[in-house]
Amino acid sequence: MVEDLYKQGVQFKSLTDAIDTGTPSGRFFFHVMASLAEMERELTIERTRAGLDAARKLGRKGGNKCRMTHSKLDAARKLLASGVPPKEVAKSGYGLPLDIGFGVGIRLFDYVLRFL
Repeated sequence: MVEDLYKQGVQFKSLTDAIDTGTPSGRFFFHVMASLAEMERELTIERTRAGLDAARKLGRKGGNKCRMTHSKLDAARKLLASGVPPKEVAKSGYGLPLDIGFGVGIRLFDYVLRFL
């Protein structure tokens, strides 16, 4: 991207720092900083993956806890089997304490429908 801008004649000149991509030393400094930023990003990704792997080895799972218990799924299956449309079950819950959002409900009930 920087090379494309350079070919178009676009240059960066910082008003507060001594960075000017119109000079060879300014371009060098800019590329060094970009390389350092890329390396830091990759190190952050590596550390995050290593931390997640270590947590998995300790038996921990990431993400939110599932709000759909077996009893809630069974109740939803019964409603769906009785002909209630998935959108209606997800939207109103038909008295079920589903505690889930509308979009989540639609996806879950579509998933449940496949296993009825």
